[in-house]
Amino acid sequence: MIKRLLVANRGEVALRVIRACRELGVESVAVYSDADAHAPHVSAADRAVHVGPAAAAESYLSTARLLDAVHTSSADAVHPGYGFLSENASFAAACEKAGVTFVGPPSSVIAQMGSKIAARRLMDSAGVPVVPGDTPLDQSDAGVAAAMARVGFPALVKASAGGGGKGMRRVDDEAHGLEAIQMARREAESAFGDGTLYVEAVIERPRHVEVQIFADNHDHVVHLFERECSVQRRHQKVIEESPSLVVTPRLRSRMTDAAIQAARACGYRNAGTVEFLVDVSNGRGAERFFFLEMNTRLQVEHPVTEQVTGLDIVRAQILVASGEPLPWTSPWITQRGHAIEARVYAEDPANGFLPQAGRLLLYREPAMPGVRVDSGVAEGGEVPVHYDPLLAKVIATASTRDEATTRLVCALKAFPILGVRTNIPFLLRILEHPRFRSGEIDTGFLDTDGASLATSASVQIPDAVRDVLRAFTTGDPSRGTSRESRVDPWKVLTSWRP
Repeated sequence: MIKRLLVANRGEVALRVIRACRELGVESVAVYSDADAHAPHVSAADRAVHVGPAAAAESYLSTARLLDAVHTSSADAVHPGYGFLSENASFAAACEKAGVTFVGPPSSVIAQMGSKIAARRLMDSAGVPVVPGDTPLDQSDAGVAAAMARVGFPALVKASAGGGGKGMRRVDDEAHGLEAIQMARREAESAFGDGTLYVEAVIERPRHVEVQIFADNHDHVVHLFERECSVQRRHQKVIEESPSLVVTPRLRSRMTDAAIQAARACGYRNAGTVEFLVDVSNGRGAERFFFLEMNTRLQVEHPVTEQVTGLDIVRAQILVASGEPLPWTSPWITQRGHAIEARVYAEDPANGFLPQAGRLLLYREPAMPGVRVDSGVAEGGEVPVHYDPLLAKVIATASTRDEATTRLVCALKAFPILGVRTNIPFLLRILEHPRFRSGEIDTGFLDTDGASLATSASVQIPDAVRDVLRAFTTGDPSRGTSRESRVDPWKVLTSWRP
């Protein structure tokens, strides 16, 4: 069994892993940069190690500094969380070489599935349906253009090492092909250091449905049902839910079987996600689905699956990495109710979703039945400029989708955050939109409706209120006040309402 686990991450995912360690009796080690010296995950862990300056490249993205922290803390395992180095095959290989357990799949699997071209070829050979396309051996501009002509228009030119929409361009006709290829290649080289491209046919307005899978070292591979992630902005997920409205029992059986095939084909271990596009062009009853990619890590939206299955995915990750068999098998895994998650970010939707930074003058998480909040910040803390501005994930669970959505709306309306702008008004408009409520959504939903949902008049906080909030969170040293002795401004400011 793992004795001491270093969490190579920060924020809410670090806290989530630390909580699982505590329940298993595993010592936890946090790492922190200069910007995170007072972050909640640092004090939550059993011990903490400084790994460098605020810049991620010199701290959370530095394999050398993280392995130094492993040595300093005598940790025998590393959990990468998500983001940062979680899908970096070199980091996983470095952990393996150092004799440290990596809580995730083998480095060889991460490398294989990190190449979209290699993943497509493997899935095709394993009988998993892939999006029609072409992976040209000739990687010159002319060679990729020829592949595009073979696939037909409209087409997508995509980066083999890509993700999150980077290095991807839609091409509607041959005249714009060369420009799109060159732009995609430049972006891929800049983002991933790899300009290899391939081509896929365009599936108009598909649903994005993913299957959570889990495999151990004892030949057990299971699925934990599906999540729908069709509400996306620039290929980044905004709302996730389970089960998917578009997935019929027959389609669920076929998709989960394909996901297990995919996991077995690549020799997968630990938790992972197989992402599919579901073609609904001929109506909701469509049964066509295609492999999109495999995420070789814990997903941001894993709480949705935990809520509908009642299983602890992170706890199971640590057990499986320790060599234990999966704590549950297929006949015992069931799906009940409906769960839906919204990601709360420090960003300004009305200003191009500009990330926000600053002190959280007020931060009060909703506490109500059927609502779970996974967060990595605290009132009075700083939201730094250096990292992803995710503040919290709010997950609502109920017996039906309508009830879960209404519960999530109520929770977001009872989530006051002051000091930075957030996307909560944007999230509420999505959840209350007729198309979302009826389930008539696809990956193009925010492309058509997102601009109007993001545009809003900002709420102006009176200077007097801001001053009281600032005094409440920072104190007044000249008067000898401490945070513990301060009066809650919400009990004093009775005449102001947001």
